[in-house]
Amino acid sequence: MFNPASGEAEEFINHQEILDTLQYASEHKNDRELIENLLEKAAKCGGLTHREAAVLLECDVPDLVDRIFHLAKEIKQRFYGNRIVMFAPLYLSNYCVNGCVYCPYHAKNKTIPRRKLTQEEIRREVVALQDMGHKRLALEAGEDPRNNPIEYILESIRTIYGIHHKNGAIRRVNVNIAATTVENYRRLKDAGIGTYILFQETYHKKHYEELHPRGPKSNYAYHTEAMDRAMEGGIDDVGIGVLFGLNLYRYDFVGLMMHAEHLEAKFGVGPHTISVPRICPADDISTEDFPDAISDEMFERIVAVIRIAVPYTGMIISTRESEAVRRRVLELGVSQISGGSRTSVGGYADSKPEHTEQFDVSDHRSLDEVVGWLLDLGHIPSFCTACYREGRTGDRFMSLLKAGQIANCCGPNALMTLQEYLEDYASPETRAKGQQEIAKALEHIPNPKIKAIATKRLEDIKQGKRDFRF
Repeated sequence: MFNPASGEAEEFINHQEILDTLQYASEHKNDRELIENLLEKAAKCGGLTHREAAVLLECDVPDLVDRIFHLAKEIKQRFYGNRIVMFAPLYLSNYCVNGCVYCPYHAKNKTIPRRKLTQEEIRREVVALQDMGHKRLALEAGEDPRNNPIEYILESIRTIYGIHHKNGAIRRVNVNIAATTVENYRRLKDAGIGTYILFQETYHKKHYEELHPRGPKSNYAYHTEAMDRAMEGGIDDVGIGVLFGLNLYRYDFVGLMMHAEHLEAKFGVGPHTISVPRICPADDISTEDFPDAISDEMFERIVAVIRIAVPYTGMIISTRESEAVRRRVLELGVSQISGGSRTSVGGYADSKPEHTEQFDVSDHRSLDEVVGWLLDLGHIPSFCTACYREGRTGDRFMSLLKAGQIANCCGPNALMTLQEYLEDYASPETRAKGQQEIAKALEHIPNPKIKAIATKRLEDIKQGKRDFRF
């Protein structure tokens, strides 16, 4: 039976409930009265159920589809304004014992060079990332108990946090590693990680098992229940996602919404982030092997409906997507993007790294080019990590966000971290653009006291001081 508060994977992601939801959505996709009522409900920013979200995703009435996109833009602006958080992935190791058929790191792939960074190599990678201007990383590693044990991950986190190069420092390390135990999640929490990220890939159990024929990841329930164990281990910021194109997108979209509902029902706080990667080619992986790949148009619709259905969550898009697609989805709901990314092990410090990419990158621009582009679009690139460092995580963060109060911190913090970037790393052209956007944004800070403090701190940053935060 479907039970969103259950700890059993097949109860909170219930196959029959998904099928019933898809049938209901298909039958009501042109029900104007229902859809208008759902849009009115969603406009109050209280979110939607998985079944309600599925109806919006299926809707094909042109004027109602336009209203869906318009509402997504409004909600994005209400919660996140023009801020776009910047991050970069850091690949530690591509050793992996799993058999995931969509990932070139699978154990049977004999063509990809295997590599694991030493702590000194990690230091060089981090220095290269700091020299770009990054403050937030997402650690990536294949699942291999011998080569990539939890001790290696913990040691790497300590190394990263300990590196201070010029004005550079990594202030938040998010971690995307395989499902593990409650005790190991406690150790990650004690190491000071930000968000624990784990993609489900697909919520269809039978298809999931076919896609993962070997290795520990083949255990559907253990993988699907990982966020529960992370929460039990004290990690209250978790990030979920599916790899769209592995399975029918409608099914996985509903499963994703159900997972968000489950976390809210069981722990009182939904996912801190939702990622929306799409399958793309890499090494011995071809997208021709996955006929369920989705169009740009449907991808944009998925982003818009997620923003409407789960208005409080951060949404992440990577350099898998092209500049054009990233531009569109930034308007519709995405609040975090990577810039200057490398998906290979050792890809930042090595001028000619081995071909160890997990996937092909579509957006090859440098971080400075991405920052300049965002400024041209009227966005404020943010390198802020203040909430994590001030203890505003989990239900504390969500309560402030849902009440609309987090903007009192996020707006000024975004401006101050952008000023740091402009002073330390930006090209002259990007610096000029950034100063103009900061001046404009300052005028829109509603609280006079906060505005005065932010103005003073921006001047202090120009004089060489760093790391202010509200």
